[in-house]
Amino acid sequence: MLQQFDQRNRDLLVNINGRLIHRESAGVSPFDSAVQGGDAVWEGLRLYDGRIFKLHEHLDRLERSARALSFAEIPSRDSIVEEIRRTLAANEMRDGVHIRLTLTRGVKITSGMDPRLNQSGPTLIVLAEFKAPVYAKSGLRLITSSVRRPPPEILDPRIHHANLLNSILAKIEANAAGADDALMLDTRGFVAETNATHVFVVRGGEVATSRVVACPEGITRATVLEICAAENIPHREADLTLGDIYAADEMFCTGTMGELAGVVSVDLRTIGKGAVGAMTKRLSDLFAQRTGREGVRIID
Repeated sequence: MLQQFDQRNRDLLVNINGRLIHRESAGVSPFDSAVQGGDAVWEGLRLYDGRIFKLHEHLDRLERSARALSFAEIPSRDSIVEEIRRTLAANEMRDGVHIRLTLTRGVKITSGMDPRLNQSGPTLIVLAEFKAPVYAKSGLRLITSSVRRPPPEILDPRIHHANLLNSILAKIEANAAGADDALMLDTRGFVAETNATHVFVVRGGEVATSRVVACPEGITRATVLEICAAENIPHREADLTLGDIYAADEMFCTGTMGELAGVVSVDLRTIGKGAVGAMTKRLSDLFAQRTGREGVRIID
């Protein structure tokens, strides 16, 4: 699974600290913390017909993550929303858009890891692209990576940080195996998530997802659990094993960039009937209904 270039993005204007710059000219300082050590936090947002779904939940997580990393300065929510609005307006965007919001600790006075070297405030990057959900509707094929997700005592997964090498190493393994993505376990051997998404399984009409131990608190994950509760669909959070995955009737992944995506095989084992299942389709439809009516109006 390789994302394709959308020609509408050829002349994107990227917002860096309030400056709208053509994508070919946009850049950050080599002294920026994101360049120096991946010292940044981020969020992925989706724009549906002028509304951003779960905007405040995403900005809550961005702020929590920045505070956990002791950022000296965090832009106000109003200012972040205004920069998102300006970026979308400048690119004439209204629908089918994914927004990558990145907040770094800022520019250092000299290279080094010490946060005391950051004396100029944070860097806010708003990158909006025309981008439909990135996964094929026919279903994903996964392999289990040898790379493990670290436990919270090593690196708290609730910090939505931009140091993504753990995920990238797993994705490299998936690419080498000809799979779409990689399933990742925690250090105890339980399923954490994939290199890019949260994981759900369905068995006997019950929907289950991994506990938040070695995976972040996903916004789309939480929305699916909300939908299950509202629709009286049995659901739970649990420690899932590979045996639970292989024996599932259905499996799907969730994330802002890909929404809900069915999984048809893991480690060359067919999941269920080898096709996107009925519960996955039902939840996908219910999720689409929510994104069609909910969200914060940001473009008139």
